[in-house]
Amino acid sequence: MNKSDSERVNAVIESMGYRWTDNEEEAELLGIIACSVRQKAIDKVYSKIYKWNKWKNKRSLITFVTGCVLPADREKFLKQFDMIFQVCDLVEFPKMLHQYGVVTPFTVGQLSESKEARIENGEPNVGFSAIVLDNQKKTIVGLPVPLKQPEKRITGFWHVEPHYQSNFEAFIPIQNGCDKFCTYCAVPYTRGREISRPSSEILEEIKNLISSGYKSITLLGQNVNSYGLDKKGDEISFPQLLQKIGEIGNISGKDFWVYFTSPHPRDMSDEVLQVMAQYNCLAKQIHLPLQSGDDVVLIRMNRNHKMEDYRKIVKSIRRILPDATLFTDIIVGFTGETDEQFLNTYKAMEEIRFNMAYIARYSPRPGAASSRWNDDVSFEVKKQRLHKLSTLLQSHSHILNRGMTGKTFKVLVINNDRKDGYLSGVTEGKIIVRFATNNKVLTGHFVEVRITSAADFSVEGELIKIYDEEPAIA
Repeated sequence: MNKSDSERVNAVIESMGYRWTDNEEEAELLGIIACSVRQKAIDKVYSKIYKWNKWKNKRSLITFVTGCVLPADREKFLKQFDMIFQVCDLVEFPKMLHQYGVVTPFTVGQLSESKEARIENGEPNVGFSAIVLDNQKKTIVGLPVPLKQPEKRITGFWHVEPHYQSNFEAFIPIQNGCDKFCTYCAVPYTRGREISRPSSEILEEIKNLISSGYKSITLLGQNVNSYGLDKKGDEISFPQLLQKIGEIGNISGKDFWVYFTSPHPRDMSDEVLQVMAQYNCLAKQIHLPLQSGDDVVLIRMNRNHKMEDYRKIVKSIRRILPDATLFTDIIVGFTGETDEQFLNTYKAMEEIRFNMAYIARYSPRPGAASSRWNDDVSFEVKKQRLHKLSTLLQSHSHILNRGMTGKTFKVLVINNDRKDGYLSGVTEGKIIVRFATNNKVLTGHFVEVRITSAADFSVEGELIKIYDEEPAIA
């Protein structure tokens, strides 16, 4: 989601006449797409802005921050950044810059509409949702924007045509916000309640990407499988959306993979899996967050499902999509987690054998319900538990990867591998594959690779063929 947001932010900035530079020391405008979901990410923001503010002593520079930012973090950022705005108010950014005193070709003549005119147009409820900090007066000034009508605001953001960072891999937001209110999670407080993007817009964007030759497309949402539920029957469901995408794939005759992240176990149904099994373009890979393998901890997390429910979903995946890879998220050291409860998570990992798991130490997020509880699991215990799960994951991944040896797999080439003379790519199941070749033109294309050896989180193989639509080996 962070990458997807940045593609739209980049598009708006370039529309104002700015051009990207890979060297931030040359930049006149520097921004961060922040993520308040974990403290580590926020710590990186402070590291960056500390450096940037020192540069201001020597040259003219404007800084901004947007993205998923908690109110508590936003208050602190006000003292550090020139501008702060919610990502849903991105379309107002050119006006914010103009108000700050920066004139660009885009902003000239854009501020003729007065506040009174906006009120006459039916926008009487205004406030400082988009914030600009005046560094001289140390007061907050800002562009009045509607504080209500959240759906209208996020719709404006979705209408920004993204500047895709890749010419073969794209991310498509299909919803914004979250209604689940997991007690550890900051998302409802940074992005608001769930709002589903119109399916017509999603399908149109997918058609354009396919016709442009994109090979990997990921549907994004905090709980993608609850897509459409907020529309109360006025929008199609997530399985229906996948089915329409599958039909587009069949009609196009193009070769591509469509992923989605992340589904919530509470809303995961066999119908989704059956649709995935029906269409080749729907990639056979599922990221299903576990978070904990203990029912008591799941209740405290407000996950609204039990391990029995999760096991049933996994059984359905193995039955309906036997070749699918399974990824997950796990939190260790959640408030009150006992040794026995952690052991249940360990046993769940032993039982299920995930291809990949993203394991994180719990850190309280201001605003989330659990931030009011005592963070009573020590850092050292969290570290030990993370290490135990990581070691187990490493073992399982190696075993599963060894089962790939001797077989051939279709691979999407992503980039140069860190191993000299090799390229790196992923299978449909997102398993990393490296193979020897000097043909850098293959990046962004499909090839076939025979797996010859396996490591903990990747495999290695030999290039067998390049698919017909791809360039010949130089």
